[in-house]
Amino acid sequence: MSNGLTPRQQARAENLARIKDLALAQLASGGAAELSLRAIARELNIVSSAIYRYYPGRDELITDLVIDAYDDLAEHLLAALETRRGPRRHWIDACLAMREWAIDQPHRFALIYGSAIPGYFAPEETIESAARVPACFFAAAPDAQAPAQSHPIGRELRRQLGVTAAAFDSDADAATVLAQVTAFAQIVGMLTLELNGHFVGGFEPADDLYAAVIEREADALGL
Repeated sequence: MSNGLTPRQQARAENLARIKDLALAQLASGGAAELSLRAIARELNIVSSAIYRYYPGRDELITDLVIDAYDDLAEHLLAALETRRGPRRHWIDACLAMREWAIDQPHRFALIYGSAIPGYFAPEETIESAARVPACFFAAAPDAQAPAQSHPIGRELRRQLGVTAAAFDSDADAATVLAQVTAFAQIVGMLTLELNGHFVGGFEPADDLYAAVIEREADALGL
């Protein structure tokens, strides 16, 4: 069946896919800082100038890879949330799915949640895809209720929490949104520590630790 592309468009799409595959291989072996368009051109057996017909520079390629990673992770999370279950089970499913994806593709997890890439600043076009991931966690626990605050929430933080709630179409109060953001940050932080080997010698494997943490966060969210 025709995909609606002309032969030229099809060839370009195939070359873009090959470029991104080779870039992902570079990420897996050396990290984003080592990403090189010239090295990719050599792998494709083309002159280095030809690759710039696809990407003007390294940053544009990284941006494409970042958007792809966010979107792929979001789709993985959404698939895990398709089953009809209660809010607590949905939250746990989302957390487990995120760890599954991160362990399977640590280089892509590091690309979007790891250390900043020297000289690279993510453009605004990455925001929509980036927001899809926490949106899955907000959707997984729509009835979250945070415990009473032990200290007041300041005016600026309250404003920021309101903006965040609106972005995720949530009518939760500031304390609950703060608990949701904290829980998401906890999950990302746990995975970052695990993937960087910080649990070796203490929590190895970290399955039980991770399970305990996500149960604890579910309690904190009142699920």
